[in-house]
Amino acid sequence: MSRIPHIFATPLIVVSLLSSFALILVQGEDDHDFVRAMDRDLLGLKKEKLSHFRLYWHDIASGKNPSSVPVVNSPGNSSTFFGMLIMIDDPLTEKPELSSKLLGRAQGFYASASQKELGLLMAMNFHFIKGKYNGSTITVLGRNQVFNKVREMPVIGGSGLFRFARGYVEARTHTFNMSTGDAIVEYNCYVLHY
Repeated sequence: MSRIPHIFATPLIVVSLLSSFALILVQGEDDHDFVRAMDRDLLGLKKEKLSHFRLYWHDIASGKNPSSVPVVNSPGNSSTFFGMLIMIDDPLTEKPELSSKLLGRAQGFYASASQKELGLLMAMNFHFIKGKYNGSTITVLGRNQVFNKVREMPVIGGSGLFRFARGYVEARTHTFNMSTGDAIVEYNCYVLHY
């Protein structure tokens, strides 16, 4: 009976174990009852399309019924308000005037997430209430550098007619009132969906 020299025994054991684990992983792939491949047609997913939506986001901090409310104030004395958290239920309208057609609401929050500049973490759903998109949502999650002319944030998903959505939004400040904190922002949404 031949013996394997000690110098080769450890690497041989490691290679043997790794190949055994790989074999188990490959063979075990079909053993999962909780996952299965699906045909797109079963979910009614036809051809993917690209849609462009232009909306006006009204962030109302003033008055008796504000649509944006601070829930956590900045804990420090920071010029960027680092740590501040604002919950929103902002109207989304067809035109910049608040009196124009209400298309839906932006619901979620934004937080000051930068210590060096005014950079917000935006997490919100554009919940539509009109027409064929009634009840559907587009989910936006990203960084908003509010003093940039154009801010781009990703669309990471959606619901209803926006299931499997992906894309991006461009935000441009239309008006900002320094004394009240009220803002109107134009959002151009470019969304791939089925």
